[in-house]
Amino acid sequence: MNQERYAFETDITATVYEFVSEGKSGRVNKLIEYLPIEENEVYNLGFVDIDPTTGELSDTIRTNNGDSQKVLATVAATVLDFTDRYAHVSVFAKGSTPARTRLYQMGIANNLNEIQSEFEVLGYTNSKWCDFEKGINYEAFLVKRKQQTT
Repeated sequence: MNQERYAFETDITATVYEFVSEGKSGRVNKLIEYLPIEENEVYNLGFVDIDPTTGELSDTIRTNNGDSQKVLATVAATVLDFTDRYAHVSVFAKGSTPARTRLYQMGIANNLNEIQSEFEVLGYTNSKWCDFEKGINYEAFLVKRKQQTT
């Protein structure tokens, strides 16, 4: 996605990413962690705020920093980086609330052509996975890098 995003840092395994959101609520530390959920073939994308006082992680805080598009673009950039390093895996994403899942869905829908140029995109609805289509409400998402042909 060619949208403005935050710079991020990652650990040596490229499974933990951190960045700082800056906006009307100040500076908010964010953390993204990719955790295996199916024998290292499917990774869950966990996305949380880091409490600056306690260091505790929360996926339910509403930052309201006015930069949600920039934050989503940053999350997408970490998916690109992660799957550059681990091209064989799929990434599972689901919001911690229905509203957050809808936000993810809107981000995917608004950038679908660009995303589909590099990824297979699936949505989970009615107890099954299907190709992502605009206008359908999904409960979760799965993306996997398309196999490159030479």
